[in-house]
Amino acid sequence: MLTVTVWDKGMVNAVEKAIRDSDLGLNPQSAGTTIRVPLPALNEERRRDLVKVVHKLAEEGRIAVRHARTEARDRLKHLEHISEDDVKHAEKDLQKAHDEAMKRIEDLLKGKEAEIMEV
Repeated sequence: MLTVTVWDKGMVNAVEKAIRDSDLGLNPQSAGTTIRVPLPALNEERRRDLVKVVHKLAEEGRIAVRHARTEARDRLKHLEHISEDDVKHAEKDLQKAHDEAMKRIEDLLKGKEAEIMEV
């Protein structure tokens, strides 16, 4: 059982709705400023659902890294008073940082997936 105490009484419904819409399959119950969230037992099906959520979050992270790389490339191309060689070196460094971030996301994903599936 997870208990959430909301300090602002006007936000109880919003917090309850956010928990319900979180894609985690939770069904919160509010009583005044306290929201009780019964956590289901982690059976095989529930673990697979949580792994799907983790994969979705990892994909969102990958997309964010790709967007950051694209934006940085665009900014590099629009720089003035910088040589073409410096731009090429900066692009290589940018690609290296991108690859490291993607590898880190993949490593975190594998670790979290193994942690969730562990009985």
